[in-house]
Amino acid sequence: MVVAGVDEVGRGPLAGPVSAGACVLDPDSEIPHLNDSKKLSEKRREEVAATLRARARAWHVAHVSADVIDAHGIMFALKQAMREAVAGLGLKPDVILLDGRPLALWPQEQAIVKGDGKIACIAAASVLAKVQRDALMREADQAYPGYGLAHNKGYGTAEHAAAIRERGLTPLHRRSFCGEFVNPTLF
Repeated sequence: MVVAGVDEVGRGPLAGPVSAGACVLDPDSEIPHLNDSKKLSEKRREEVAATLRARARAWHVAHVSADVIDAHGIMFALKQAMREAVAGLGLKPDVILLDGRPLALWPQEQAIVKGDGKIACIAAASVLAKVQRDALMREADQAYPGYGLAHNKGYGTAEHAAAIRERGLTPLHRRSFCGEFVNPTLF
């Protein structure tokens, strides 16, 4: 039986994509230190992600842009990212274990609240998605310096909000999330 874990990261930031990971673990391969991505240090997440990429039976991470989030809403974008992540596995799961509440995306879907801390394949999807999204945000920091994207990952820190007020929005910003931070004199 093919069991895929699915999880999302980046639902709440002011900038960057929403990302979803899907992962099918090899039952014969142990992944040391695997846990919910939020419970691992950045260094440990990177190590675990490297092990997952080498040992998982299949994995895929999908990203949906701020433009899609603004045009259709975060739930639409989150569901699109999850569908793309599962489609990118290259195999058809018999069961899809989803972190959180049911989304009715697949007939074989089973939702598990806090599943990223309970189910290995969901934790794996969480780690893979977080590591890839974080890497995208570090790259974005090079393209758009001054917003602190390398360390705030697009979340609404005081530094990030101040940068939006001073510099305005970049193409990576979710305009529908940033209204209260935007200085109207910049436009």
